[in-house]
Amino acid sequence: MYIGVDCGTQSTKVVVLDAQNGVIIGEGQQAHELISRESGRREQNPEWWVKAFEAAFQQAIEAAGIDAGAIRGIGVSGQQHGMVALDDQGVPVYPGKLWNDTESFAENAEYIEALGGEKGCLDALGVVPQTGYTASKVMWLRRHHRDAYERIAHILLPHDYLNFYLTGEYTAEYGDASGTGWFDTRKRCWHLEAFSHVAPELDPERVLPRLIEPHQPAGTVRREVAHRLGLGSSVIVSAGGGDNMMGAIGTGNIQAGAVTMSLGTSGTIYASASQPAITDNGLVANFCASHGGWLPLICTMNVTSATSQLGRVLGHDVRSFNDAVARAPIGAEGVRVLPFFNGERVPMLPEATGSFMGLSAHNFSADNLCRAVMEGASFGLRYGLDLLAAFDIRPDQLRLVGGGANSGVWRQMIADIMNVELVCPVVREAAALGGALQAQWCDEYMQGRKTALSDICRHAVDIDRSTLTSPDRDNVSRYADVYADYVETLKNRYPEALTR
Repeated sequence: MYIGVDCGTQSTKVVVLDAQNGVIIGEGQQAHELISRESGRREQNPEWWVKAFEAAFQQAIEAAGIDAGAIRGIGVSGQQHGMVALDDQGVPVYPGKLWNDTESFAENAEYIEALGGEKGCLDALGVVPQTGYTASKVMWLRRHHRDAYERIAHILLPHDYLNFYLTGEYTAEYGDASGTGWFDTRKRCWHLEAFSHVAPELDPERVLPRLIEPHQPAGTVRREVAHRLGLGSSVIVSAGGGDNMMGAIGTGNIQAGAVTMSLGTSGTIYASASQPAITDNGLVANFCASHGGWLPLICTMNVTSATSQLGRVLGHDVRSFNDAVARAPIGAEGVRVLPFFNGERVPMLPEATGSFMGLSAHNFSADNLCRAVMEGASFGLRYGLDLLAAFDIRPDQLRLVGGGANSGVWRQMIADIMNVELVCPVVREAAALGGALQAQWCDEYMQGRKTALSDICRHAVDIDRSTLTSPDRDNVSRYADVYADYVETLKNRYPEALTR
């Protein structure tokens, strides 16, 4: 039995994998609070993740009906890019700043300039750091909370922090490390000169965690934690990874040709690659994978976060929101929404705000607003998929995950806008499943069996054929015109967005 953990923005989820039969036998989930300010602040206390994990773990074990002593390994997925700064006792010096925190947009611009502009960033790192990355958050802390900054002894990412809580070890792996902004994604190592621009007073050899391979363990569960959770004395904790990297494993996207799209709080599209994928403008993130190789990725900041925000205003739950979308026609009778409520990453608009346009007495209805927001979020992902095409990434079928994938109307919308068939995995908690599968891989590797991860995935990852969705030819044609209008609207509102 193996445990998979996904510490996301809204909650921590835990699954129990019966590896022999390749099935999930128990699940648990515990919500997180969020510190949110108009300034762009998005923070959480790392201690909340620990409490949420322990609560979700107990739920999952009870649901599985097993003794926790049967668990052999744990794999942790976490929201990427967060800053977890610890003192020499392992205590946070400041709340964790999250991937969607945009307070440090000024520091990010300074950092890009210090590295020689976007070209300098691509030459040094293989990526152009975004405001969401960890680097500008540390710079922001240095500028605005110097007392906390000067107490930093370790800098971790959210999944690294949970690994530290479990094992007492300070480790990182290549996939999640790719989103720090001080990691060389070509050579798979820390870029110490880049880090010196972020935190010139800090010694990277002491502050940055030890890098490990994706099949290596971060350590074994500490005695006091094992006792509290009812675990055995030698439970391994695998390297873990960022939520997208672990989602790739959890959808079987570990070989060239597979493409996964996530309709979560944010939106992502990623594909496995055997070589780095570097664009001139850096909008495609050249991240490493958590199974080896690379994971070229597009991330948009506003997907279910945008639909949920409008739904709350209109008094809709998820079901009634989807009903409203289904009632409105394709194109929402000319209503266009740029749903940049959290700023935007692709295109690179960290200071952008949400915009509702094309409203008239004729089309101003709640149903059209709902559809226009969902379409706007989907168009942003189409924009990203077009960018991936430069690397000959043209999927024959998408693997769709995330909360939005549960919506039949959204699945059809994505199939029509992307003009591609899609299907959902049976296990929708792909990142948590990926954590469990990586833990199994790590455990078997340590036992000398060295089972291929592809074989492990093949045994446990299956598709839900009831979700198989094909594009409708007429809808594809109609959406081609609506998407072109969306791009023109984006260009008019943010002319700098499409000149990159």
